[in-house]
Amino acid sequence: MNWFPTLVLAQDGGGGDDAAAAAAAAMAMVILLVELVLAIIMIVGMWKVFTKAGKPGWAAIVPIYNIIVILEIAGKPVWWIILFLIPCVNLIMAILTYMGLAKNFGKSEAYGLGLAFLPFIFFPLLGFSDAKYQPVAQK
Repeated sequence: MNWFPTLVLAQDGGGGDDAAAAAAAAMAMVILLVELVLAIIMIVGMWKVFTKAGKPGWAAIVPIYNIIVILEIAGKPVWWIILFLIPCVNLIMAILTYMGLAKNFGKSEAYGLGLAFLPFIFFPLLGFSDAKYQPVAQK
């Protein structure tokens, strides 16, 4: 019966695991807080862009529908929503859509790339800027 206390002690982490778990939990909370802040910034920016284009701002918080509204603002066909559901193709479609969106607000194609790859920065910039929505005929 001498082996029983040894087995119990072998499973005990010695207290070091508690500190590591607390550190991991703290890092997870910081990451979640940063993600929450970025999501709120993104929603506010999209809301402003939608209202500038004469669309309902609340559409920014409705999944799938917000992509449909972005397609309408960008002057792209709504059936492209199907292409957004295909992996890898959706990245190309997002770039083309955001380039059209930028063009309709009088911005460059580089700005459209910014909307595609850093939307949490470029949507608020577009929403709170003095850019006016002026639809351009898309190809």
